[in-house]
Amino acid sequence: MRWEVVHIDETDSTNRWLREKGRGDMVVVADYQTAGRGCGTNRWESERGQNLTFSMLLHLTELPARRQFHITEVVSVALCKTLERYIKNKVEVKWPNDIYVGDRKICGMLIENRLHGSTIVDSIVGIGLNVNQREFHSDAPNPVSLWQLTGRETDRDELLHVFLQTIDAVSACETASIDYRKRLFRQTGTHEFKDEDGTFTATIVGVLDDGHLVLDDTLGRRRTYAFKEVQFVI
Repeated sequence: MRWEVVHIDETDSTNRWLREKGRGDMVVVADYQTAGRGCGTNRWESERGQNLTFSMLLHLTELPARRQFHITEVVSVALCKTLERYIKNKVEVKWPNDIYVGDRKICGMLIENRLHGSTIVDSIVGIGLNVNQREFHSDAPNPVSLWQLTGRETDRDELLHVFLQTIDAVSACETASIDYRKRLFRQTGTHEFKDEDGTFTATIVGVLDDGHLVLDDTLGRRRTYAFKEVQFVI
């Protein structure tokens, strides 16, 4: 795919910018976002010009709305494959869409789908990837950057180019759903989770096609959660 990449100095949100001005296969990259955010009320800490904060207009052909989680799978796998070009560490997906190295978050995303009837016309995918930032000062509990992992600067334009090539390849194959599940954070063993009733210990059974997380707790009960209904205890 031939991506049109637009660089801007500053905006409140690259997702909003792309929603209002985007066309075709466009990517907008900002050196700084004044109101960058993740899902829900989460905020994204990023020093000006140090990280890769961008949004892309993604078209997956004839994708029904009930399969919208497939977009998360494609983008997550592409991010993991991209980062594996730069680090030797294991890169995983913390359900549903955070990219982790060890117990630390290196990347997050926010996906907004636009529908026509029961079909997704396109998706605005906002991505915040920690690249060259050396210190983090917000109350985010566990951020990490490529610089902290490698001790060297990474060319952000090159990194974006690698990612765009990778997402094109992942989009074209049929294994993204399988690859996503193979890369799940804490997919083996028992771990602590927290829902509205409190903390419990469970094993990840899998992720359903609609994105629900399935757990088996240590009392033998099967639990199924939608996004924001359960948290990993890190």
